[in-house]
Amino acid sequence: MTIRSVLMVCMGNICRSPTAEGVLRHKLREAGLDGQITVDSAGTHGHWHAGEAPDPRSQAHARQRGYELSALRARQVVEADFEQFDLILAMDWDNLALLEDMSPPTARHKLRRLSEHCRHHDEPVVPDPYYGGRDGFDRVLDLVEDACDGLVELLQRQTRAG
Repeated sequence: MTIRSVLMVCMGNICRSPTAEGVLRHKLREAGLDGQITVDSAGTHGHWHAGEAPDPRSQAHARQRGYELSALRARQVVEADFEQFDLILAMDWDNLALLEDMSPPTARHKLRRLSEHCRHHDEPVVPDPYYGGRDGFDRVLDLVEDACDGLVELLQRQTRAG
């Protein structure tokens, strides 16, 4: 499967998935792939925060590492996403299960967890930092950066092979 588009998905699309979108966009730019891969984010329950900017804590922690999230806006996963995106990456098991329930059978092969791309962290999920302290937002960034590095490596190999 050739990957030309990636959708990051969490529950509300205000913490983890916009962070992952912003980090992946940044890393694709650094790798010279930004014009070749489309990146977006959405929430399985995005109607809660539709149209909102990412959580201010997510934005602040991301900004400290050089990622700008302020222009992103929350939205809910829609049926067209399953056709439009080549790879749909859930932040955790619950969101993966929700995506599997929402997905047409022909698109289920596109569904994965972002953490499957981690190279250094052995974590099954990117945990939700919303109700925790500031350490949770740093942990999200650690995992997301690692997974996005692994994903960029995959995309670079794909580009060289293609």
